[in-house]
Amino acid sequence: MAEGDRIQVTLECTEAPGTSRYTTTKNRRNDDDRLELMKYNPKLQKHTLHRETK
Repeated sequence: MAEGDRIQVTLECTEAPGTSRYTTTKNRRNDDDRLELMKYNPKLQKHTLHRETK
């Protein structure tokens, strides 16, 4: 795999925007569309959907 295929992305909570953010990496070649992962939101104290921001 060529260098630079992985990029860092920010995931933000969809239920309460601005309360929880995570950073992760994704492969630019394999994942063209935005990531959506279930992550823990400590302010809401439950797992919520987090979506990739710009």
